[in-house]
Amino acid sequence: MEIYTKGTVAYLQGDLIKSGVTDNINNIIKSLVAFLQQLASGGKKNIRIDCGRIGAADISGLQLLYVWMQCARFRGVEPKLVNLSDSLRRWMQGMGIENCFAE
Repeated sequence: MEIYTKGTVAYLQGDLIKSGVTDNINNIIKSLVAFLQQLASGGKKNIRIDCGRIGAADISGLQLLYVWMQCARFRGVEPKLVNLSDSLRRWMQGMGIENCFAE
């Protein structure tokens, strides 16, 4: 998985699965931390997390996404998931965690 940011949008690309996350975890965490610091220092209060380029997801990847969203909230920034595919919604529902990502 890779993360690209532009303004107040974080674009997730690739597979949000254990191997896709753990193989690149240091870069992912550094990217997420830098993005949150940039937003907080700029006074931004809302971000969008674009999930339109996520190919697959599992519980490990979705846990990382959930933790990142919680970290944003702790910093006073409200995250919103956008461009969720039907398959990503089904994965969340199938794992019984769709409420974790509800607004």
